[in-house]
Amino acid sequence: MLQLLALPETAPHISGLHGQAESGVISAVLWLKLGIETVGALIIALGILSAGWLLLKALARRQTADFTAIRLTLARYLALALEFQLGADILSTAIAPSWEQIGKLGAIAVIRTALNYFLSREMREERPRVSHEDKIVARAEN
Repeated sequence: MLQLLALPETAPHISGLHGQAESGVISAVLWLKLGIETVGALIIALGILSAGWLLLKALARRQTADFTAIRLTLARYLALALEFQLGADILSTAIAPSWEQIGKLGAIAVIRTALNYFLSREMREERPRVSHEDKIVARAEN
């Protein structure tokens, strides 16, 4: 009986610890989300720089007939960045989601997954053609 009487006195302390722990977890998840979004943005920037460099090299060599290899380079980076961005969106919804947030996540997930699918498909279809063109260019340069 003494334990039951003591329980209400300790309940606010337990609730306070729970609230602090929950607040700490939410804060950690939000920081993690920010970090993942930053990595995704850096991957996009790296892809743009890489594709831009390839474009400048192609323009300097006057090999501007086909930019497929450059497009595929950028597509690879974009596909990877989309995965990171989707992961960040999932994290943000993992903490006390509302139906509105779940709906937004669903729409974002569908859009990003579709983009990733089509980018991957295009890369898969174009890879043999680019490989063949690279062999021709290499023979011409020798």
